[in-house]
Amino acid sequence: MPKITYRKALNDALAEELARDENVFIIGEEVAQYNGAYKVTEGLWARFGDKRVLDTPITEAAFVGLGVGASMLGLRPVIELMFWSFAYVAYDQIVNNAGCIRYMSGGRIHCPIVIRGPANGGTGVGATHSHTPESILANSPGVKVICPATAYDAKGLMKSAIRDNDPVFVMENTLLYGEIWEVPDEEYLIPLGVADVKCEGVDISLIAHGRAVLTSLKAAEILAGEHGINAEVVDLRSIRPLDEETILQSVRKTHHAVLVDENKPFCSVSAQIASMIQEKAFDDLDAPVLRVCSLDAPAIYSPALEKLQLPTVERIVEKVLEIL
Repeated sequence: MPKITYRKALNDALAEELARDENVFIIGEEVAQYNGAYKVTEGLWARFGDKRVLDTPITEAAFVGLGVGASMLGLRPVIELMFWSFAYVAYDQIVNNAGCIRYMSGGRIHCPIVIRGPANGGTGVGATHSHTPESILANSPGVKVICPATAYDAKGLMKSAIRDNDPVFVMENTLLYGEIWEVPDEEYLIPLGVADVKCEGVDISLIAHGRAVLTSLKAAEILAGEHGINAEVVDLRSIRPLDEETILQSVRKTHHAVLVDENKPFCSVSAQIASMIQEKAFDDLDAPVLRVCSLDAPAIYSPALEKLQLPTVERIVEKVLEIL
């Protein structure tokens, strides 16, 4: 099976869907001739032309609104945000319009739009460019939020997102773009709302999404090698819809859970999951559900300090040992 980068997997998914469906088009800042700020759209403008891959002015409110309107008329826009932090200036279009239109129209108007781009800290670009808004967006009924951790998942989830009839927000991580994984040549789709057990275990469940999955896998290696603890790593892949059953099955097997989340802890994805576990699997727990989140402060500009602000392998191991 060939190995490609996370960036190439996304690029392949976009190319395949542009070729498959003439209603798919891409818009965003520098996505065309410049090949995208992170080169995810590299080569697509040269292949598909000006009508399918379009550069926009620096005005998220305008081009997101354009995409929402186009999707209501049957097109399938894929909108690149240079950072998900910039989505806040288009919040009305994203949540109030895209997220509500199918409900408010009684199911007569769909909004098959994908908005994608980096949503992460750890790159030293400051607090206003480092938000992880998946918990904020997932709070709104009517939208879907996905956070692929590997190239394989990124491609399969992106293709499913483009074909979905609801707004889907794809949270990518800048630090993953150059990471390499095996991805098959043949076409495949990954359904939205299906988690994946990345590593089987029996002693404790590490439940994570996005890059935190890879941090959890490294922690699981240390726990096994140095402490004899067999950790299971569950990759959420999708925040909303959330695969509650896979989470609960894992917790009922291991009887312990640590939730790893690059969100800030207050009202985060892990807070929602912790609540769900104690409501639906309380009798299966042998210890409290604990969390490892980003430290509760705006993203720190100092690279050395920002690395410590995000969940680290050491913090995960420490939290597991606290429980066990």
